[in-house]
Amino acid sequence: MARTFNDVMQMVQEHKIEMVDFKMVDINGVFRHVTIPVSYFTENIMKDGIGFDASNYGYAILEKSDMVFIPDLDTAMVDPFCAVPTLSMTGDAMIIDYPDNRPVAQYPRNIVKAAEKHMKDLGIADTMLILPEFEFYLFNEAGWTVKPNQVSSFVDAEQAHWNSDSQGKGVVVPLQDHYHIAKPFDRSYECRSEMVKRIEAAGIPVKYHHPEVGASGQFEIEPKLGSMPMMADATMLIKYIIHNTALEYGLSATFMPKPIFGEAGSGMHVHMLLLKNGEPVFSDDNGYSHLSKEAHWFMGGLLSHISSLCAITNPSVNSFKRLVPGYEAPVTVGYATSNRSAVIRIPAYAKTPKMRRFELRNPDATCNPYFAYAAILMAGLDGIQKKIDPHAHGWGPYDCNLFNLPEEEKKKLQGLPVRLEDALDALEADHDYLTAGGVFPQELIAKFIKGKRAECARLAAIPNPAEFEMYYNA
Repeated sequence: MARTFNDVMQMVQEHKIEMVDFKMVDINGVFRHVTIPVSYFTENIMKDGIGFDASNYGYAILEKSDMVFIPDLDTAMVDPFCAVPTLSMTGDAMIIDYPDNRPVAQYPRNIVKAAEKHMKDLGIADTMLILPEFEFYLFNEAGWTVKPNQVSSFVDAEQAHWNSDSQGKGVVVPLQDHYHIAKPFDRSYECRSEMVKRIEAAGIPVKYHHPEVGASGQFEIEPKLGSMPMMADATMLIKYIIHNTALEYGLSATFMPKPIFGEAGSGMHVHMLLLKNGEPVFSDDNGYSHLSKEAHWFMGGLLSHISSLCAITNPSVNSFKRLVPGYEAPVTVGYATSNRSAVIRIPAYAKTPKMRRFELRNPDATCNPYFAYAAILMAGLDGIQKKIDPHAHGWGPYDCNLFNLPEEEKKKLQGLPVRLEDALDALEADHDYLTAGGVFPQELIAKFIKGKRAECARLAAIPNPAEFEMYYNA
């Protein structure tokens, strides 16, 4: 049931709120915020909004940058990280256009809404449910230096294998042997339990949390399935809670896809399914892995656009240091049941019709979740419209470990992009599926690509410390 302004004011009174914080999202999927005293939080804000300069968020040109933020009352929550009692909420960006404001087409929440509307207009489904898995590292220390005469980084975790001779307690985890490890090796259990309590208090049900493979402090928190627009908001909030709770426990959380050389990288696998009138679109008892032809066409759409999708779902240079063989990260364009070496995995444990689904394994949490989830939906819808059969295109099913195939067989497989530059090239050449129905504005895609190419150019110009090892005495 949608909250009214009076409902929110009851929250204000109940929790003795003194400040109201509005959180907005920039083009890279990072929270920005502005705070007002509670005395200025009136019903007029729901119409007039809070003005802001969108050019600093990466969306608008300077001469047309004045926009307003309209809060979404359904997202209101007491912020657990503020000493001054604060009510926090996100919302939508609008263009000032009298007598009524109109949505900013480039704003992330509006992109998600437009993608969902496009799905409904096509008559394919009315609901997309997704489940993102949040993998991250918790470090006791983290720091870096980027100077003309020094480029370096440093992280440490108490239980990491490299501390076997320095901690003095013998509580260290062997390399790549951290999965589901119990106490005393699981050193951050209380911290993660507190994260989960706060995530659930924010209205996001959690399935579980546990140690992941990376022995130097990798973990996972997995929520339950939720509607795509709701889970886009939830993704921002979950990351916010994880980062801030970690700091309270003297730890540093990172969603960086590959922070440790030689350890597992952190992804954000996205499970997905479609419903129409409450009934599953993806279920068929007679289909491969009990999936319908629509499910296979949806997978076909994802696989046919996977290279350009990677620019949005894996939008950092570091993302592609995770997408390498040997660490359960996908490198092959294909699908299969219970197979983590293919980019699409169909979980064998999802047996009931309403839970039958698949997961896309390449995304990571450096993405803007609104763009990523909307792009995934648009690629899948394109596959259904064009009836793209993944089996007919030679994309599987691969019911074998693709990492262990003979080299001659591996050469026949199509791979994911190996650099962000390659993914950006693909996005430039292949984005009509995103602009269909006016969902992704052309100018947003161009601005996104330009910004990411600038990131690539900056990093390409900075010497890597490993280059000194390889070339200093050449």
